[in-house]
Amino acid sequence: MRTTTLRPSRRDFLGQLGVGSTTALLASLPALTFAESAPAAAKKTWLTSTDTSSDIIWMSATKLAQQIREKKISATEAVEAYIKRIEHVNPKLNAVVQTCFDRAREEAKAADAALAAGRIIGPLHGVPFTIKDSLDTAGVISTGGTVGREFFVPPEDATVVARVRAAGAILLGKTNTPEFTLAGGGIAGVGTTANIIYGITKNPWDQKRSTAGSSGGAGSIVSAGGAAFDIGSDYGGSIRMPAHNNGCCGLKPTFGRVPRTGHIVDFGGIFDSWQEIGPLARRVEDLNLITEIISGPDYKDAAMIPIPWKAPAGIDVKGLRIGFYAENGVAEVTPETIAIVKQVATYFSELGCPVKEDFPKAIIMELEEIRMKLSPASGPSLLRLAEKWGTKAVSPTILTRAKQEMISTAELTELLEKQDANRSKLLGWMKNYDIVLNPVMPKPAQLINLGEQPNARRPGNSFMGAHNTSGYPSAVVPAGKSPEGLPIGVQIIGQPWTEDKVLAAAAFVESKTGGWQKPPV
Repeated sequence: MRTTTLRPSRRDFLGQLGVGSTTALLASLPALTFAESAPAAAKKTWLTSTDTSSDIIWMSATKLAQQIREKKISATEAVEAYIKRIEHVNPKLNAVVQTCFDRAREEAKAADAALAAGRIIGPLHGVPFTIKDSLDTAGVISTGGTVGREFFVPPEDATVVARVRAAGAILLGKTNTPEFTLAGGGIAGVGTTANIIYGITKNPWDQKRSTAGSSGGAGSIVSAGGAAFDIGSDYGGSIRMPAHNNGCCGLKPTFGRVPRTGHIVDFGGIFDSWQEIGPLARRVEDLNLITEIISGPDYKDAAMIPIPWKAPAGIDVKGLRIGFYAENGVAEVTPETIAIVKQVATYFSELGCPVKEDFPKAIIMELEEIRMKLSPASGPSLLRLAEKWGTKAVSPTILTRAKQEMISTAELTELLEKQDANRSKLLGWMKNYDIVLNPVMPKPAQLINLGEQPNARRPGNSFMGAHNTSGYPSAVVPAGKSPEGLPIGVQIIGQPWTEDKVLAAAAFVESKTGGWQKPPV
């Protein structure tokens, strides 16, 4: 783990203020410039947590924010508790690869001063978080896992980072990711999040096991209680796989919901619609809180659509039409995974929901085959990224992807046409269901040195990529354990723009299974 301090001009400025100059400090911090006066804050209807946890590092971000607003916990206490936890677990996990603890402490003091003066910054007032290293953070080194950015300090935050900081959240550090987030594990033969700058990241349930990727550092530290939440990116399962492997919750929102501005692979190109940004947290209620904050156009990412956010509290789960499939006839799904998906379907049936086992095999397999054939076209774009950032030592996994045989222009055009036609077919099937349940991955977290992981890019081996291509919202909730005691998640998919239904269903599953549990790390 490396420690990043503020740029000298900012540090000198803070030093001149002195500890007692909280008014000036409050004005100096970009995250704290939207504080509301007491009358305005009183009119707000803040989200109320259902979490029963009492320990700062284990409670949900929603509950922690509530406790800070009610002055039962200070922002300073919260930041110090999370820093202590990172210092305890990170030597075992290597999940947090850059820190900004000094700045976090100053921002916590300012947040406490604001609250004492009757001002609430926003719904995340004083809540500590980490962020995937593929997202830019002003004043803190942001590598994206590539050597050419080893010492790169962005001048401004990525859109989602700016939004949660403006809502009062306090950044503690950056979490590990493979190079450009699109390098598989990141190092050939190593089946976990890794890169040649920071090395490999480990699972809090078993340090010999994979975190998955590419938001592997995020999933690891959130599950281990080192951050109240993190924000990752998902191109083919990169939020959902780490949620499954590390035993936390994650949401890939509908394509067009959350801006990708400031992500190392941002927006545009033929793969534009495959990538979304979304949160990882320990509790489902936090997925709702955070996604609403980071949603909406920023007028930079041109694919964003101003669709209003609907709260899951307005959904009657009993009225949801449920489809499910526990296996697809191709992937080697463990018996425990199959049993857990079927049990979750039974919970909905017992509630009174219409439930049907249904798998559109021809549609899904066609879509996955299209994804596989299109994937080699991403190789040259990754090499252009390496050139852009001056990376000479490119990850072997990036080079392998770049060396794949390129398809012709005619084949590319045909595949893109087939992709659009397939999306229409899937939408026609999906209209029959409000929610579809299936596995996240065929197996729980596998050994790091196993080599090829069970999410290898072969048609039928992934339960996730199809919903990057479709753009459907997809959440993951821990729903059971393997015989080895490893977490197993269930994927909850909805129709476009129905995160309210997805999160309502996810909260119901969490209530039946217990959701996140404390890992042994």
